[in-house]
Amino acid sequence: MALATLKQVLEMASATLTAVPMFNIDNIEIPDAVVPVAEKYDCPLIFGVGQGAIKAGKLYYLRDVVYRIADQTSLPIVLHLDHGASLEQAVECMDAGFTSVMYDGSHGPFEENIAVSKKVVEYAHARGISVEAELGAIGGVEDGVSSDRKNLVDVEEVKEFISRVEVDALAIGIGNAHGLYKAAPNLDFDRLRQCQALNPPPLVLHGGSGIPKDMIQKAIELGIRKINVATELRNAFMEGLEKSVHKRDIYAMYQAGAIEAAALAETKIRMFKRLDEI
Repeated sequence: MALATLKQVLEMASATLTAVPMFNIDNIEIPDAVVPVAEKYDCPLIFGVGQGAIKAGKLYYLRDVVYRIADQTSLPIVLHLDHGASLEQAVECMDAGFTSVMYDGSHGPFEENIAVSKKVVEYAHARGISVEAELGAIGGVEDGVSSDRKNLVDVEEVKEFISRVEVDALAIGIGNAHGLYKAAPNLDFDRLRQCQALNPPPLVLHGGSGIPKDMIQKAIELGIRKINVATELRNAFMEGLEKSVHKRDIYAMYQAGAIEAAALAETKIRMFKRLDEI
């Protein structure tokens, strides 16, 4: 089927009180491994192309991979720019056929975030493309991009932002972090409740790698509708490669990596759909 937009799949998540997974992709094998699992659970998918993949020259390559997958499945599939670094990058991705873009202005001044986000929204919505923004810079490291800022969103800034910018999704910092957690995460659910009380667009949780099941499902209960997973999925794939490297067979290694990636994706999908058994 044709690619879906982020807005469309988040409406599905809101109707079912679940969260849609966004899996960052870096090659052919990972998305190919994830799709059959998602089909098993009738789960929409968001495939994110991040800054690491873009710096490696994979933007158009991964676009083509996702378009092929969308043609071969009945699932709604979103092609999403993750942590867009600029208006220009967001426009390039939209012109390349992405159905959703994130502009991440959370590391800069608040007014600049509003100003650039407005321009991204204007360009995107005129073309039927969805936009995600971010408030409360998410700490940790992902794709070589790092932040050591305290990642707790200012609720008053959320109120001001959504009154001035019409985004389709909003990522907020509530104690989550990119990469793997060095200690047990401590999500600020009271802050999440305060944000949700403002009647925002669907809220997004970045840094989904390593957050325990009970916290994930509590966040979904309180209105999180999209959860990003990057590091855990990459690590699962690489663990499969490492386990089979002794075979000295590249295709056996790819298959082993895909098996591990599929298993990780299934765990996350079941968790995000709030199914009883994991």
